[in-house]
Amino acid sequence: MKKLGYLSVIALMAFTFQSCNSNSKNSNDADSLAMDTTMHSDTTGAMAVDQDDTEFAGKAAVGGMAEVEFGKIALSKSTNAEVKAFAEMMVNDHGKANEELKTIATSKNIALPTSLDEEHTKKMNDLNKLTGRDFDKEYVNAMVDGHKKTLDLMEKEAKDGKDAELRAFASKTAPIVKAHLDKIQKINDSMK
Repeated sequence: MKKLGYLSVIALMAFTFQSCNSNSKNSNDADSLAMDTTMHSDTTGAMAVDQDDTEFAGKAAVGGMAEVEFGKIALSKSTNAEVKAFAEMMVNDHGKANEELKTIATSKNIALPTSLDEEHTKKMNDLNKLTGRDFDKEYVNAMVDGHKKTLDLMEKEAKDGKDAELRAFASKTAPIVKAHLDKIQKINDSMK
């Protein structure tokens, strides 16, 4: 009879232990589903980041990666010295900004994209098909368009961003993007 009592207690303990593990697993699954690219401060110690700030970081990361990748293509394909100099500036300046953004995002548990989106991938493929003056014109047009969008993105975050570090990053980066836009517009005008 004692053996039956011990077995019952062990079975009850095992059942209770299994139930606790099952509840905790389900709770963790629910938490992970509730979290998108940001983590909650109660589970990681990091501050939760506003959704708009998270979206800004993602868009800025993709745009920065595109500037670097397109610049690398221009360095190998362009026949225009001004375009090559601009492309080198893109690789350097946007490369530094990308690293700074990664550091900020890591500290806030924001998962940044690691590859280009569909729009930028298509543009990269289109650029890779071109040569000579056709390439230069298309690259310059892409840089004018991209820098206009990036400047708008940075200025909006600098004004409306809720996260102080991302807002500061945007405020610091916006004048650099504006200088790039001014430079590429001059190159564009000289090519007409």
